[in-house]
Amino acid sequence: MADKDAFLHPRHRYRGKFTPEYLVFNANLQEFAQKIGYIVSLQTNGKISTEEACRRIKVIWRELELSREKLGIGYDEPTKD
Repeated sequence: MADKDAFLHPRHRYRGKFTPEYLVFNANLQEFAQKIGYIVSLQTNGKISTEEACRRIKVIWRELELSREKLGIGYDEPTKD
């Protein structure tokens, strides 16, 4: 069962600057990417409409943005112009 879960939900190592917030956001980002893959597959195979796919993607995008805001990522770092 673990092999099946690892195949369906792969996790990759975090390679950035380590903070607990970055690690959590990385996990959220990987989950986001996994969900996007499922939505795209459903739409490509005709199981959901393009409009429904866009609606679902917008919902999970908002969830990802909210997690970034709650974790405070991207606010205290200098921007590169």
